[in-house]
Amino acid sequence: MGKIKWTEKASHNLQAIHDYIARDSKTYAARFIKSLIGATMKLETMPRCGRIVPELENHGLREVIYRNYRIVYRIIEGSQNVEILAVVHGAREIKTALYQDRER
Repeated sequence: MGKIKWTEKASHNLQAIHDYIARDSKTYAARFIKSLIGATMKLETMPRCGRIVPELENHGLREVIYRNYRIVYRIIEGSQNVEILAVVHGAREIKTALYQDRER
């Protein structure tokens, strides 16, 4: 069984999503984030269950879809461990979302 590691960027993405939803409902925001994180738990036992990100197929990145969000991850070479790289709204351009904010 592998482990899931959330990068700093992905954690910031979760916080931003939570903050946005919490403007209307803190309760719903907490539930949504809990469910979104829950959608990644299957990666512990099946790290290859997510599809390869079509726009970035040469980079070996995969994604799990939860509602309107793309949870982008990579499998750490030589293991079953997974690193969550970003959580991106489906309406956003994935390359821009992944590579912007590197300085932040």
